[in-house]
Amino acid sequence: MAIRGIRKKQIDVEQVPPAVTPPTRDGAINSFPSRPKLTSKAKKRDIPEGLWIKCPSCSGLIYDKELDDNLKVCPNCSHHFKLGARERIHSMVETCSFEELDPMMESVDILKFTGSSSYESKLVSYRKKMPMLKDAVVTGVGLIGTHRVALGVMDFSFLGGSMGSVVGEKLTRLIETATDRGLPLVIVSSSGGARMYEGMFSLMQMAKTCGALSYHARRNLPYISVLTDPTTAGVMASFASVGDLILAEPCAMIGFAGRRVVEATTQSELPPDFQTAEFLKQRGLIDVIVPRLEMKQRLITYLHYLMANQVAS
Repeated sequence: MAIRGIRKKQIDVEQVPPAVTPPTRDGAINSFPSRPKLTSKAKKRDIPEGLWIKCPSCSGLIYDKELDDNLKVCPNCSHHFKLGARERIHSMVETCSFEELDPMMESVDILKFTGSSSYESKLVSYRKKMPMLKDAVVTGVGLIGTHRVALGVMDFSFLGGSMGSVVGEKLTRLIETATDRGLPLVIVSSSGGARMYEGMFSLMQMAKTCGALSYHARRNLPYISVLTDPTTAGVMASFASVGDLILAEPCAMIGFAGRRVVEATTQSELPPDFQTAEFLKQRGLIDVIVPRLEMKQRLITYLHYLMANQVAS
């Protein structure tokens, strides 16, 4: 029996060479660009500090130069930021009319006060930080409108505007200068009270300034007291509260003891607007609340009225 051989039929399959990326001219293999890695810390653009300020009242961002041009008043909600003594004087008096009194008078550490840091080191630090100020008040004589006025302006930036021997002495000399020259007196207060580093010497300034004001009143010369945020404690309890006319900026904190102390002493809940200018105006302590941008013109109006008898005589 014949056996037939089985022949496998070969199928011709065309051999395809594997795909190979052709080399570049430099002989390197082309590759797709890798995807950028996403990191959680994105690089922020550097913005110089101090260009923008956040308003604590409306939370809006204000360009620093715009705020300065507006006398540190928020253009959105009219919140009044703290204003330095030199800036305030510049906004109130006529150009180049201000003559400063006792510009070189400086405080000294007479009691050799020591604590977390010495009083002397604090004075050196603040004078270095604010070279335009020797202490917490600037006094002098200048023109407001057509009226020559004895003007004193306190600066809260210097040790909280606290009243020590130099602040009390400069204000007393200012009052005496106004009395001797027959000038109206304007004092802008911004202070946390008596300066604790000087002990009893600081408390003596309360009586000294009020004593000088009594002689000023005997000459029938007006004294306008302007209260700004904050005006408290020994300053409020002395010369700041005895003006013939008492003005205040809107929402200024004004009082003697702090809110928590008053609540603990009286054992009562105080209203939300306690110790504000609006609260005190309703109760008769403050005569009128004047926005900062209107302060100069209002002072001119009040001086015209208060000095009418002096001009006539």
